[in-house]
Amino acid sequence: MKPVDFTLHRPATTDEAVALLAEHSADVKVLAGGQSLLPLLNFRLARPEHLVDLGRIAALAELRRTRDELVVGAMVVQARAEASPAVAAHAPLLAAAFPNIAHPPIRNRGTVGGSLAHADPAAELPAVARALDAVFVAAGPRGRREIAARDFFRTHLTTDLEADELLVAVRFPRAAPRTGAAFEEVGRRRGDFALVGVAAQVTLDDGLLADVRVCLTGVASTPYRATEAEELLRGRPPEPAELTRAADAVRDTVMPSDDLHATAGYRKDVAGTLLTRAISSACRRAVPEEN
Repeated sequence: MKPVDFTLHRPATTDEAVALLAEHSADVKVLAGGQSLLPLLNFRLARPEHLVDLGRIAALAELRRTRDELVVGAMVVQARAEASPAVAAHAPLLAAAFPNIAHPPIRNRGTVGGSLAHADPAAELPAVARALDAVFVAAGPRGRREIAARDFFRTHLTTDLEADELLVAVRFPRAAPRTGAAFEEVGRRRGDFALVGVAAQVTLDDGLLADVRVCLTGVASTPYRATEAEELLRGRPPEPAELTRAADAVRDTVMPSDDLHATAGYRKDVAGTLLTRAISSACRRAVPEEN
């Protein structure tokens, strides 16, 4: 299949891109890495009259750290972020998620912002953003605004972005010392979207879980923040009995649906098992800060 005819726009600045979105908001799509959008176009599941390609906007490819945050531009390629020492040091959960995303050729083209704006609840990066309470920066005709991760994901493939707004960057809080992270998932084949995934980041203090962040994929219409498990574990030692209690709490609270690939009961059971694995792995990786 081939896409229907459309007009391609290639702006050089964020302001030009926003102006194009405002002008054609009724029938426009934004092209970032294209790893989600291009298949939709080729199968004619998406039929925009206008396509705004962000590839020439250098400002959107910024990757930098500040005193308290790691700032990732929307057009930062996933493979670049995966290989970044700054990401590994200051956002270990983000670093842990990248190897689980599809295959290297996909990550060589796919962008961080593109995956987040696509908002597939089975994808890894939305779960990371929700777990870390990331802040999304959007630009539109009315200026820039910040959107908390808890408000950004509305439902399946739907975000809080307006039709004339563009995601320009995501701000992740820098991890504290003694922080470790892990991303565990189960899929039908390597590189497929996971049936269930668990993103976990922990901070240890004197052998106790001083901070716990857990978010699941594949069990709801948006990334599922497992606050009940976090509350059970926070301030407790990462011992098997504590992890079992947290896993059981997740199994009792998530409400996935049956589909062609897995039953709801299977997803519930796997969610608890993966939570235990992810927390255990994150604790093993929680080492003192070196810089």
